[in-house]
Amino acid sequence: MPHLSFEHIRSALAAQPLFEDKSWRLSPEAWPLTPEEVEGLEAIGAACLEFQQALETLYLRSAAGKNLLRNRALLAPWVAEYLDRGKPAALVAHARDPRNRGAVPPVLRPDLLLTSEGWVLTELDAVPGGIGLTAFLNRLYQSPGEDAPSAAGVPLAGGGGAGEGAPRWSGILGEGDAMIRGFHAALAELRPALRNPVIALVVSDEAATYRPEMEWLARELQLQGKRVYCLRPEEIFPLETSLCFDVEGNPEKIDIVYRFFELFDLENIRTQKFIFEAWAAGEVALAPPLRHFQEEKLGLALFHHHLLQGFWAEALGEPARTLLRALIPPTWVIDPAPLPPGAVLDGPRVGGRALNDWRDLIGASQKERDLIIKISGYHETAWGARS
Repeated sequence: MPHLSFEHIRSALAAQPLFEDKSWRLSPEAWPLTPEEVEGLEAIGAACLEFQQALETLYLRSAAGKNLLRNRALLAPWVAEYLDRGKPAALVAHARDPRNRGAVPPVLRPDLLLTSEGWVLTELDAVPGGIGLTAFLNRLYQSPGEDAPSAAGVPLAGGGGAGEGAPRWSGILGEGDAMIRGFHAALAELRPALRNPVIALVVSDEAATYRPEMEWLARELQLQGKRVYCLRPEEIFPLETSLCFDVEGNPEKIDIVYRFFELFDLENIRTQKFIFEAWAAGEVALAPPLRHFQEEKLGLALFHHHLLQGFWAEALGEPARTLLRALIPPTWVIDPAPLPPGAVLDGPRVGGRALNDWRDLIGASQKERDLIIKISGYHETAWGARS
């Protein structure tokens, strides 16, 4: 089958570094997917969006002390308490602001593992790296080059994995710069009255690993006539109630901020005050929204929580709920609150017995320790550049 040579891929990545201080294992062809797998990925994307929308409803109703169900009583103030734990009061208030109602991340990436039994979701990332990298690789694997296919796309035949021997998808997913165009369109929709809004991709020092790909993305969009700029937080400044950056000595008003930094990093962003003030004045749109509950990993544990099954049954359509149940591994919140002697935890078992204390996991056998402990998403060691 047509493929890219090692030298062609290496030289392309060397000419355009996309991640700071990262090296890659290279493949002569794109990851092979069957048409059924492509259809499944599209269904997963739709289900993840539906889950985020339901999670917003769950959080806000929990925080307001409202009933979660239509026809019977179910109050769960502990949901908001879990999600708010350790977060600054100002951030919590912003997340609950009615002006944020319905705001979801414009790029929502499910981190997936392909197993012998199908896809498994390990995380739902609201601030994902790899947007520029994916767009670059889409273009690379469909472009002409030494031993390369034509721009029409590369056949993805062979290669083993799930569905071996089945017909393969005939092109590159995202070919034709779909990632670049889709990213801009999703952001521009936040200010629909503006024909060509000014978009600032603000990348913090903590997220510097990803700055090269965001700079590449901004340049590519500029070549298409879009007003997109990759900036450091210290390059933005206030002008009355608006947010600006310098262009040859003149202030350029920003219409949309795509913040490429995690919420735990806010305290390190010296210009965060100006960002919040410009948003409050209606001068700038923010994406992803600064809503901590959308970035907390325990959302996946809430999906499995036995007390919330009635809520998910009402808030999610049956296709999405069935798909998410198959995708999301059993997940629990490690809450150190003590239990009465006769109570047990909703969690894994050790030696066939339920736990009364999470420290009981110390006695788990090697097989029973087939578990992953994840810390809060609101922590500097919890995300991709540090974990």
